[in-house]
Amino acid sequence: MMEALRPLQSLAYLSRRRITPQRTFAPLYQCLHTSSTRSATPLLHPTTPGPPPQPPTSATSEALERVARKQKKAELLKRAQESRTNVAKPKTVLQKRFWKNATVKETPEGLQVFLDSRPVRTPSKSILTLPSTKHQLAIAIALEWELLVSAQQALKTHYIPMTSLAARALDIQVADADGKNNIRDDITKMLMRYLSTDTLLCWAPEKSIHDAPQLEQRPGTETLRKLQMRVAQPIISHLTSKVWPGVEIKPILEPDSILPSPQPDTTKDVIRGWISGLPAFELAGLERAVLASKSLLVGVRLLVEWSEEFAQMRQEDVNIKRFGIEEAAEASSLEVRWQTGMWGEVEDTHDVEKEDMRRQLGSVVVLVSGVSG
Repeated sequence: MMEALRPLQSLAYLSRRRITPQRTFAPLYQCLHTSSTRSATPLLHPTTPGPPPQPPTSATSEALERVARKQKKAELLKRAQESRTNVAKPKTVLQKRFWKNATVKETPEGLQVFLDSRPVRTPSKSILTLPSTKHQLAIAIALEWELLVSAQQALKTHYIPMTSLAARALDIQVADADGKNNIRDDITKMLMRYLSTDTLLCWAPEKSIHDAPQLEQRPGTETLRKLQMRVAQPIISHLTSKVWPGVEIKPILEPDSILPSPQPDTTKDVIRGWISGLPAFELAGLERAVLASKSLLVGVRLLVEWSEEFAQMRQEDVNIKRFGIEEAAEASSLEVRWQTGMWGEVEDTHDVEKEDMRRQLGSVVVLVSGVSG
């Protein structure tokens, strides 16, 4: 009975004290999204295997739009290039080809190359006139001009190498006729400097620390020095017996030395006098051959083999093996071929240099040869 009256007494006490019970508030939560949550819908895997789904493909309209955008960019780029060209340099006759055909005509002065009715001229504005025996050279020059697409390309010598080489020979010829030997003297001095470091005479030491290990493992393998001697000796023998009889040509490097030894003074005087007496076309061809091969002896050997000026010498030695472009290129690049054979070739370097050397040596053959050669 007393336990039942206790809640009533406590309420009465609170009413007399005028104390209200304390309120409790639920905590407030702020949602980061307003969308209602959805439960995932599981998909049943097929019980039987089937083919894989097709790869996604783009819509045809998207591919056409990409093509259209690329075409528009290309057109804008072309317009920008044309505008820059027009601003930098106005259109001239050099930017187009003003001739249709390049032909060779025989005139009383010699062979000339005509662009329609206009003769080809040298940089000194004189008409390019070749000896009547050099038909191959004239045809090669005409072919160069036939392949040009604009007159502006003719201003760059690598587009017309044979024309430039023939013009060099004609400049020497004109200077000789005027009594001016400055061009001939300059070429002679330059060629004699190559004799002191001739590639054909720079024989490697018998043994080197840089030789490949497999060289010692193969019995009977020829060293680089022996290979150089085997290739150089026939060339030197031909020059000292047919071109410069009685002249002594020594190797520049001894087997155990890296210091070059000079040639005898008598040898230098004979070779210098022989070079100074060469005709204009032969002198220009020898200059090109030495610059390409870095060897005066290889250039002279190639020159006397193909020049029409030395046709009588070749007729006397019909049993001697001909010395051509391949032989000259191999003789002047023995060390490079030896190293690439041991360690491999560098792509776009050794192969390009090899073909460029053959191209330049071939231009020498075309320049100096003729009907009588």
